[in-house]
Amino acid sequence: MSLTYAIVINGPAYGTQAARSAYQFSCTLIELGHTLTRVFFYQDGVLNGNALTAPASDEFDLVGAWQQLAQTHNVELHTCVAAALRRGIIGEQEAQQNQLPSHNLASGFEQAGLGGLTEVLLSADRVIQF
Repeated sequence: MSLTYAIVINGPAYGTQAARSAYQFSCTLIELGHTLTRVFFYQDGVLNGNALTAPASDEFDLVGAWQQLAQTHNVELHTCVAAALRRGIIGEQEAQQNQLPSHNLASGFEQAGLGGLTEVLLSADRVIQF
């Protein structure tokens, strides 16, 4: 039986295992034939959407891995806009609204409010939080 999943990530790309574990879980559930509709990055998890992350050449590029997963499997990557703004993760629209000189939200990521999280909580068969 195939299920629809959504993932909520509270941990940053580096410094804790939360986001990496979520990525590995996401890959596994897709391999098993389940559907991953959306990944919602909340609190420090929004740091996964930072386009300026530059891991060393011998480290796993988690931001790039999320982007590839989203592109390959049509998964939405949403960062909480309020949490992102507090942590300096700025989308193009938010940069314009706040009269900031630039933006750094990685391509493939979108900023969304908690309404986007509520929507996926109601529509997914399973929601897993990391």
